[in-house]
Amino acid sequence: MFHDVQAVLFDLDGTLIDSAPDLGGAANDMRAARDMPVLPLADYRAHCGAGARGMLAVAFGMKPDHLDFLDMREEFFSRYERRMTSNTVVFDGVPAMLDRLAQRGMPWGIVTNKSKRFTGKLLEGIDALAASSTAISGDTTAHAKPHPEPLFEACRRMGVDPGRCVYVGDDERDIVAGIAAGMGTVAASWGYLGHAAEIDRWGADAVVNSPADLLNLLNPA
Repeated sequence: MFHDVQAVLFDLDGTLIDSAPDLGGAANDMRAARDMPVLPLADYRAHCGAGARGMLAVAFGMKPDHLDFLDMREEFFSRYERRMTSNTVVFDGVPAMLDRLAQRGMPWGIVTNKSKRFTGKLLEGIDALAASSTAISGDTTAHAKPHPEPLFEACRRMGVDPGRCVYVGDDERDIVAGIAAGMGTVAASWGYLGHAAEIDRWGADAVVNSPADLLNLLNPA
């Protein structure tokens, strides 16, 4: 149980929203444009946390040191941007959880490594995320997670003490960042890495299996 919590911060992809269908879909669009067969979404899902790098690795076996990587990444970004809210949905239980936080007077925000190019459009296109108090993207500050600076920036903008915040994410880097920021940390096992990774070894204060479980951990100030 967390006590005297001022705010809750969330990772975005794999924690609040399931963007795998559109991330994988953009990679498959690239494959189809090259007369290559599309791959099952399951092939992409566990790599969605790595964004374009992960999608290109699955779709083309391409690493960042490949000569064509930057051009392929930009093509991926363009294709993803065109379809980014076509099949992306909030995870089951997330809207009810966010509503309950609002009812408790508990502000919440988003800290993601996704670039501002995409974060704003997702928040505009997904009604359940409209009440977010702040949204910090991977390029909002000079650092991205697992560095704690994006979390500190979210706290500055919300006017809250990092030590009285809880950060929720589905990737080990989320937990590393939260710990470095002095926050309570919660690992979301419903995310992209929850079932495939050794989530209990990440060092989070708690592991939850559903958004509703998070509410049981919070004791509002």
